Amino acid sequence: MAAEPSEPLSDSDLLARHVAGEPEAFGELVRRHRDRLWAVALRTLGDREEAADAVQDALVSAFRAAHTFRGQSAVTTWLHRITVNACLDRVRKAATRKTAPIDDTERFEQLLEPHESAEAPAERQDLHRELLAALATLPAEQRAALVLVDMQGYPVAEAARILDVPTGTVKSRCARGRARLAPLLTHLRSEGAEADEPTAGRNRTPRASVPPASRPKDAGTNNPAAVKGGGGRT
Repeated sequence: MAAEPSEPLSDSDLLARHVAGEPEAFGELVRRHRDRLWAVALRTLGDREEAADAVQDALVSAFRAAHTFRGQSAVTTWLHRITVNACLDRVRKAATRKTAPIDDTERFEQLLEPHESAEAPAERQDLHRELLAALATLPAEQRAALVLVDMQGYPVAEAARILDVPTGTVKSRCARGRARLAPLLTHLRSEGAEADEPTAGRNRTPRASVPPASRPKDAGTNNPAAVKGGGGRT
């Protein structure tokens, strides 16, 4: 009789095996979570190379600090916290540099999720272009909160655990970020209302938010450094 396939190991089991010296355990963790870490970094930093470097730095830090994990949160929360911190460090270091608008078509294509690329309508591309440019004007902490909550779809409580702040702080940062985005996106809301007019008589409350990210399948890697340049387009 053929043996039944074994259940996949949990994230915490994989991390424990990595600490114990099993060479493939951390690579499996990377395969499971790399794409979502990449999406958070890319939308927080707005630059493909910076995001790749931030995720690589985060995975190297996690690889080295795995023995400090105490299980007080989920492994994925721990990994996201390290990644967000790596992104915020890069934002702070670059704070003296003026943020350039995203006006290069090829670079913009790299910032979009795969399903939102050349196949998407031109209006959708223009919307994303302006939203990402507006998002880049926010302070790093507000940007990170909005990326997690509005773009990645994390509940506020989970975003708070990732950012290691109270839930009220996440709500406040999101509210302030949306308020700062609102005047930058007023014309987009007006255009959207005009487009809705022929088919809907309902009043809609506009919200200065950012588009949700897709959740692509893991591409797989055995090496935390292999995320460099990956996670988005290939």
